[in-house]
Amino acid sequence: MKLYYYPGACSMAVHIALREAGIPFDLDKVDLAKHQTANGEDYYQINPKGYVPALRLDDGQVLTEDAVLLQYVADLKPAPGLAPKAGTMERYRLMEWLNFISSEVHKTLSALFNPKLTPEWKDNQIALFGRRCDFLVKVLGSKPYLMGDKFTIADAYLFTILGWAHLFKLDMSKWPTLTDYAGRIAARPAVKETMKAEGLIK
Repeated sequence: MKLYYYPGACSMAVHIALREAGIPFDLDKVDLAKHQTANGEDYYQINPKGYVPALRLDDGQVLTEDAVLLQYVADLKPAPGLAPKAGTMERYRLMEWLNFISSEVHKTLSALFNPKLTPEWKDNQIALFGRRCDFLVKVLGSKPYLMGDKFTIADAYLFTILGWAHLFKLDMSKWPTLTDYAGRIAARPAVKETMKAEGLIK
């Protein structure tokens, strides 16, 4: 199994999940500007969408999209409990979180990567992100993780995207619940290993 990734990108969520699950895998870094892998392959030939993550399975198939890959990893090795059992209401709640993170947090912040973003639209995206943070704080409350006491793939995804706030120099001090949440996840051994492997921490 091989994960195609870019350091700190949304692919980091899948990277975290793989390490949390204890699944053996290889890493292949993608140059997103050139759309080439570290081995010189044309990334469009691997994933025609051109973005990360992509996961090449042992049988040669390639899966894409964070919410799908995260669930695939969790289902591949259920023992660590990264996702509730398929078909349960808890699983649908997890999927609810994955979709919210993808459409309302990930897409809101990812717009800031666009160098042609107008100041007005940038302000709009930052304000929207703030409202999403308000919602997250309200729902998290005193819970350690999104689903309660148990770390899940949704936490790997949200942690990854919240990390972009620092990249864009957004002031997160208004949401201490979220900074505490991110710190709690950053302290997990698998998360530390992931960030070291991606060159984000020493």
